[in-house]
Parts: sequence; C-alpha cells; structure tokens
Amino acid sequence: MKKHQVFNPYLPSFEYIPDGEPHVFGDRIYLYGSHDRFGGAGFCLNDYVCYSADVNDLTDWRYEGVIFRKEQDPRNQNVPKDAQEQILLFGISPESPEDLNPKGIHAMWAPDVVKGLDGRYYLYYCLDFLPEIGVAVCDSPAGKYEFLGLVRHEDGTPLGTREGDLIQFDPGIFIDDDETVYLYSGNAPMKPEQDNGQQGSQVMKLEKDMLTIKEEPKKLMPDIMESEGSGYEGHEFFEASSIRKIHGKYYFVYSSVRSHELCYAVSDRPDAGYRFGGTLVDIGDIFLDGRTEEQSVNHLGNTHGGIEKAGEQWYVFYHRQTNRTNFSRQGCAEKIWFDEEGNIHQAEVTSCGLNKGPLAGKGCYPAYICCHLTAANGVAFSHPDTMKMDYPYLTQDVKDMEPTEKLMEQDRLEPVQYIKNMQDGSAAGYKYFDLENPSGISMEIRGRAEGIVEIRTRPEGEKIGEIGICVSGMEWQNFSGSLKAEVGKTALYFVFHGKGSFDFRRFAFEIL
Repeated sequence: MKKHQVFNPYLPSFEYIPDGEPHVFGDRIYLYGSHDRFGGAGFCLNDYVCYSADVNDLTDWRYEGVIFRKEQDPRNQNVPKDAQEQILLFGISPESPEDLNPKGIHAMWAPDVVKGLDGRYYLYYCLDFLPEIGVAVCDSPAGKYEFLGLVRHEDGTPLGTREGDLIQFDPGIFIDDDETVYLYSGNAPMKPEQDNGQQGSQVMKLEKDMLTIKEEPKKLMPDIMESEGSGYEGHEFFEASSIRKIHGKYYFVYSSVRSHELCYAVSDRPDAGYRFGGTLVDIGDIFLDGRTEEQSVNHLGNTHGGIEKAGEQWYVFYHRQTNRTNFSRQGCAEKIWFDEEGNIHQAEVTSCGLNKGPLAGKGCYPAYICCHLTAANGVAFSHPDTMKMDYPYLTQDVKDMEPTEKLMEQDRLEPVQYIKNMQDGSAAGYKYFDLENPSGISMEIRGRAEGIVEIRTRPEGEKIGEIGICVSGMEWQNFSGSLKAEVGKTALYFVFHGKGSFDFRRFAFEIL
C-alpha cells in the first residue's frame, strides 16, 4: 500500500471506532476501541476490531480484522434481555433489526489492552450495563483473543456483583515498572441528582494472573459529589479511565462531566494524589483561547480516548459525532506537547491530525475531514430531535460496511462519507493547508440550492475566493471558482449564502 497523507478521521470514512486506546507494542502502534455501527440505535453494536500503523509512519493504517466477538463472552450466550429495553433507553426506534443487537446480546463498550508479565496480551472490557469486567487474552497484539474470565475478588466473587461493589465501567489497565498491575474503572454522575450510590472512579491492584484482585478497590478521582475545593470544579471525573507513565509521572486521562472534553490529571503515584492538569482536547474546541460552549465549532456529544507516543511525537486520540447521533462516532487524533513542568496544553481540533504537518495545498480532499461544522445559529447536541434538519452533519448513503483492502483504497478516491444539509449560513472549516499559489478551487455537491459559497480563512475572516452554485438533483456536480490566498499555512472555510440546501462531497485546488 502506497504511503499518503493522513487526516482526521484517520481511519476510512466508513469506519466508526470511538473510545480509541492507542498502545505501542514493538514497532507498531495499535488502536483499540469500541465499535459503533453506522445507523445503529445504540452504542458499540459491532465486534472489536483493531487497526495498526508503523510508529514512524502514521499515514498508513492497516486493518487487522476482528479480534474479539460479542458472543465469545459467556454472558452473551445465556442472558435474556429484551431489545426493547435498549430502544427505550436511547430514545430512538431502530429502522430495522440490524440497528440493535439480537435479543440476549450485550454490546461491548470501551476496552483497554496491556502486555502482561507473561508476554501475552490482555483485553479488559465491560458489556454495556452489566456490572462486571471481562478479560480476554491473546499471544499477539492483534490476534484472535479468547475469553479468560471476569475480574474477581479473592473469594472468587466477580467484581461488581458483591454488596458494596461499584458498577464497573470503561476499564483501564496499567503495569508499572515494578511489575505491579493496576486496574482502573468506574463512571460517575454528571449531576448530583443522578447519583445512585454505586458510581465512582476507583483503582485496584491485580495478581499476576490478571484476574484476581490483590488489593481491594479504592476511590481515585473526585466526582461532582465531592469536588468542591479540589481544583477539578467544572471538570470532574465522568468516565473513560486511561493511564500512562511519562518521565516518572503518572498521567490519568478521563472524560469529564462535560462529556465533550478529555482532561488529564498528574501524580507521583499511580493510585493516589492526582492534581487536575487541564483539558487535553475538546471536540468543539471549547476552552481553547477562551471559547465557550455557545461558541463550539462542532456539534457536541461524548468523547473518550487516550494518549500515546509514536516515534518522537505524543498524540491524543479522541472521537467525534456523525449522523446526528452519539452512536456513529469516529476516531480522530491530534499532536500534543509537554512543557518543562510536564503540563500539556490543550490541543486544537484539526483536519491534519496525525499528518506530519499541514496538508498539501494541492489536489483533491474529501469534505468529511472538516474540523469545524456549524449552521447559521451555531451547533446542537448530536441527536435527531435537537438537530432535525436545521444543521449540516456528516453521514453516508450506504449501510454499515466491513473493511476490505479494496474498499479502503477506493474510499480514498471516492469517499463514502460526506457533509449533508449545507444551508444558508452553514460553514465547513478545514485546518490546515500549506498553500502553493492556488488560482482556483472547486467543490463537488448535489441537492437543490442556489447561491454563493465564500472561501474564507476564518468563519468571519477575510474572503479569499468564492464559488457560484446552482444545483438541482441527486447527481454529484462540480462547481469552480476563484481563490486568491497567500502561500503558506492557512485554514479554509466554505461558507454558504443562498437558498435551499446541498450535500458536500469533496473539493480540489487548482494551481497556477
């Protein structure tokens, strides 16, 4: 497979892997996550798959295949569960049986993987709302994992089922330099009135069998019930525990009560003493340069991820929403840097992400790599009831698909995903391009619309070009216009003024 540029999202446009946990094993970085189903009516309906890339070349992600199937967990073989419960829970009626798992099958939520002391690889996960943590094992990072068992107390009782246990959620696994095995888990209420007494962030030690609890769970991160005076106010722990050891310090990454941001905390110990560090990334760039939630650059929903070093660069992995729901999420990543004190400054969401620098200001690009997507009245929470057809959003025409090498290559030329419903005042923004004397720009669209698409360097910034459009029909059509921009690193925004609405598939630069 030829090397090429990589952009956000870094996997194919038809792939939906949120909750990304990146880990370097050997000379490759492996991406583990849950697996959404496009058009699904619930979270994480597909089986676990894995992608990997050379640590020195993140432009070429290889599909490793399915690594663990839902039905491999014994709890998914004999437990009755009415699918109607899921429909009522998420408030969305599926269009077909494919939109939910079959009766009795639970979804697998955000996992984590570690290389054990015996050289094997251990995968930790939870089945949607069941209270336990499952463990699977494999001899290779991206091979076929086999169910090993449930994390258990010393007496054999599964963690999460004994009186007084907290509900387990989003496990994170970490082995320290002294070979101590730490397991992190839990979620917490977003509002005080949501507290049920069985939630919270916790950490515990495991025996070397990777299943048995050696040291009972204890409280770790402050939640909204107890954060006053802690330094976490407004950014309390919600879910998504992830841990890394960097330069002798322990960095705990989590999703806060705001849900749309990843935060981090730092300690000299792996199991206590964490101080709040700040926001790592927010899918709407909220907090960056003082931006408020009302100024979000993207529709909001949850995000979850982790940090990892590939080559000489550190990255934060997170996910964004598509299809007007929280159930078709896609993985993105950004570069991060540590200052001399070990602090990490908030990353800006971009289109270039894992690329070594700005994208080349020439050639053709898919519209779905936008990092800024708003309507005239801003953004909304990602849900059909709140967005209706009043906002532009990312989607695809075909059902959920299984990756193949041929399909992945084709997707680079004919992207499956596109922006739907660009209306008067809608803006699609891209950061960043290294422009090389462009003389014009074209865009491929369809729909029923007439007007002008202004090309700007910021949503309300200098206009550097425009494209007149008049489209009527569902066949993709090309429209071209002028572009006069300075050479160098530039953001580009496509801002529509006119009547009707159109879908936006891709754009291309014309060079002198």
